[in-house]
Amino acid sequence: MITTQLTNSVQSHIDEVLHELIDIRHDIHAHPELGYAETRTSQVIQDFLSSHDISFKAGLAKGTGVLGHIEGTGDKAVGLRADIDALPIVEENTFDWKSVHEGCMHACGHDGHTTILLGTALVLSRIAKEHALPNPVTLVFQPAEEGGGGGEQMVLDGCLDGTIIGPEVGMMFGLHGWPQHALDHVATREGPMLAANVDISVTIRGVGGHAAFPYMCKDPILCASQIVSSLQQMVSRNTNPLDSLVVSITQMHGGTAKNIIPDEVSFSGTMRYLQQETGDLAKKQFIKIVNGVADAHGCKATITLRDGYPVTRNHADAVDSFFEIAKSTIDADRVSEFEHPVMGGEDFSYYCQKVPSCFFALGLLPDGQESMASLHQPTFDFNDDAIATGIKLFCALALRTELG
Repeated sequence: MITTQLTNSVQSHIDEVLHELIDIRHDIHAHPELGYAETRTSQVIQDFLSSHDISFKAGLAKGTGVLGHIEGTGDKAVGLRADIDALPIVEENTFDWKSVHEGCMHACGHDGHTTILLGTALVLSRIAKEHALPNPVTLVFQPAEEGGGGGEQMVLDGCLDGTIIGPEVGMMFGLHGWPQHALDHVATREGPMLAANVDISVTIRGVGGHAAFPYMCKDPILCASQIVSSLQQMVSRNTNPLDSLVVSITQMHGGTAKNIIPDEVSFSGTMRYLQQETGDLAKKQFIKIVNGVADAHGCKATITLRDGYPVTRNHADAVDSFFEIAKSTIDADRVSEFEHPVMGGEDFSYYCQKVPSCFFALGLLPDGQESMASLHQPTFDFNDDAIATGIKLFCALALRTELG
């Protein structure tokens, strides 16, 4: 049983280190690094853990992943995860900690996630010197969430298996800053939380020529345009309306001059779904539509479909633990359930496939504001005021989760 004294001790330690942690968050934000290239960020993590005598192993997931460990009395560990990579976006913020790397920024809040896990590590390590922790804790600092599959690499390297440092992980928790939710509110749901995604890429080859003589050409631009429009029938006519499918074409490239019909056009995007049967049907229909329209235009299509992250599917036991612990750690009215899944994707899904796991949203929207810059926007910045609540929840989950 976790006593009131121990709960108060968590808050006291957070208060003592919060200013230092905010400085670290700003430093990480100012020095963003893309997936599998987070060399400086990884070193910041290692230096912090080392300076506070927290055990860790580095060099995971192609080099930049870090796995920390705090001793506890149980046979299995509670796992806590933070992603550490940034995005290829030009930052438009003007504050002192804006990115110093042109074309790269922390537009998804991973600087905040990393800081929260570092703070959790520090607080738990201090408490462990005063009281034996009921659970060992595994701290997963994961690279390359933004499309690089760093979560899968960490799992393949054995971060959950007890073969690197600490015992086997019995239950896993992860969080994500959520600009649409009020500051210090949290939310999750049982079952599908985030969608699976498929990366799609198509090249249409026709016959180019002078724009004045389109009848002498096989116009790949017209063909590609009709394909893009026709693909939406997969959502409206081939998918059960009670299921979810999103098809988004986000890039189209072709042509060299305004008076030349090109030989070739390419386009790409994503498909997202929650049920495997829906995804399988969508892939088949995608190929049929692209090839059928291309053939009708006298063009040839080259199609590439690459499976991205699987569905992030929260486990019932982990969600039950989260709700029970969160409601007694922060005000119960600040803990809610997502009514529907979110169609974004996350490689936290790979942890969910291995152990009972719960991924939850941490609200960032400041009090009194109706909105703030959203994820992946060039003016986004993680809300420092959410750091303390993130640490408090991670600590509570580490201390109070009951592992069978």
